[in-house]
Amino acid sequence: LEEQLRAAFRDKLCLLTVLAGDPATLLPSTRVLLKRREVVEVEQELQNRREEFQQRMQRLAQRRQQLARRERQHRDAILKFDSFLKAVAARRERALRRAGEERARAAAERAEAARLQRELAGLLRHRERLARRLQSLRPFGDYLRDVLARMGQFQDVPAMLVHVGVLAGVRAALAREAEAGQERLARDRAELQRYRQDTSTELQGTKDELAWLHTHLEAAHQDALQWESCWTHIQNTATQKTLLLVQIKLAVLNLFQLTTAQLRIPTDRAQEDTKAQLDMVLLCMRGLADICA
Repeated sequence: LEEQLRAAFRDKLCLLTVLAGDPATLLPSTRVLLKRREVVEVEQELQNRREEFQQRMQRLAQRRQQLARRERQHRDAILKFDSFLKAVAARRERALRRAGEERARAAAERAEAARLQRELAGLLRHRERLARRLQSLRPFGDYLRDVLARMGQFQDVPAMLVHVGVLAGVRAALAREAEAGQERLARDRAELQRYRQDTSTELQGTKDELAWLHTHLEAAHQDALQWESCWTHIQNTATQKTLLLVQIKLAVLNLFQLTTAQLRIPTDRAQEDTKAQLDMVLLCMRGLADICA
């Protein structure tokens, strides 16, 4: 854009030099072509401004898409690690603080987007003013063609020079606006670079935290497997002890029944009372031992 403006400005300076030298030497057709050239150049300037506006809107849409993707990524990360954040209170507090900073950054970016929208609205109004200015300049071309048809030459050369001066002033204003736009573009690029650096740092921190949580999860899984193995061993031991206890109870019951049957002792003990049955068997054995003695 700067190169095009420089080339157009040089052409205008050459035109001013030619017109200031000897306007009477120019042919009427040459003057008409020069006036048409001015109109085409103004339209070209407007077209360049339109393209620049479209590029700014595309960049703004890309930034909005990036923000939307980041928000979706953060929501997915919060849903995935919600269980871990409940177990670790300190991690949860830090994540909440980070979310607050992210919201503040998003609010700042929304404010920046609103500022850009206001700036775009101002540029659109300026484009409308330029369009009205172009519309107001078109009758001059019609007027020159009418004069050429009626008189065969131009008579109002000073008015033409004043008009060219006005166009030069408009070009200078457009050059200043283009320079200001370049400065704003440089500031936006620097801000985008800082935003990318901050995002990279935060992503690295999230990856480190994910690695730590993965290690912690593996350790917990190993502990769970160890405790499950221990619980299985305890259950197996309890089952063996229960079987042994049942065998002892059956042996005591059989011994009690044999003893009472041999000695013809009335059985008033319940079959579930193993201790009472064992006491009766011991009592009978002691009686037999006393008899043998």
